[in-house]
Amino acid sequence: MTITGIIPARYASSRFPGKLLEHIEGKTILQHVIEKCLLANMLNDVIVATDDPRIAKIAKDFCRVEMTHSDHQSGTDRIAEVTQRCNLDSVVNIQGDEPMIDPDVIDKVAALIHKNEISTAASPIKLTENWKNPNTVKVVIDSSNKALYFSRHPIPYLRDSGDSTIDKELTAFPFLKHIGIYGYQKDALLRLVNYPVSSLEKAEKLEQLRALENGMSIIVAVVNHDSIGIDTPEDLKNLKEQLKTES
Repeated sequence: MTITGIIPARYASSRFPGKLLEHIEGKTILQHVIEKCLLANMLNDVIVATDDPRIAKIAKDFCRVEMTHSDHQSGTDRIAEVTQRCNLDSVVNIQGDEPMIDPDVIDKVAALIHKNEISTAASPIKLTENWKNPNTVKVVIDSSNKALYFSRHPIPYLRDSGDSTIDKELTAFPFLKHIGIYGYQKDALLRLVNYPVSSLEKAEKLEQLRALENGMSIIVAVVNHDSIGIDTPEDLKNLKEQLKTES
């Protein structure tokens, strides 16, 4: 089984148009992501899947580019088009707006799809602001690391916590933050995108719940990486300041 890393990349964004072409330390956000993918040992190839010539122009200097239809509703639909057209065995969907993604996380997610139809990653929640933030998706897993549920709300509810502080709750249970990276076997991916939008997916606005509602299994690699997504200009500013502090 060959494994291809695919970065779905679009120019349009309701909160931050063109964000993938913004620069951090002299490189575009997209270039940072591509370079992290190229450092992953488990990927046989890296593809940027886009419908925008501005993104294609930047990406083609670093990796393969596949142009896609412009009417896709999600990045998953975009990578499914490329997976089917190019007859790829399995793929890892890497978010184009996470320039600090760890290649080791990519490898861990990729390694799991040899024996699992869908894989993803999660890390322990350490910051109280992440526990409360609905934009930080939480996941609970079973004893074999299969996902039981994803939610924007803190899960599980600690019934015996009473009036304890969030800090105490975080030490009482290993809450997990979902990292938005997915591995798919080809058949599983094409099956997933052909299911209708599910009721839980509509409620939480989380596409992965469509898989769970349709009986698909998602195996979770628990890692120590805390991903940083660039959703707004403020996110970009904060990341630049953080990198300055660390340098």
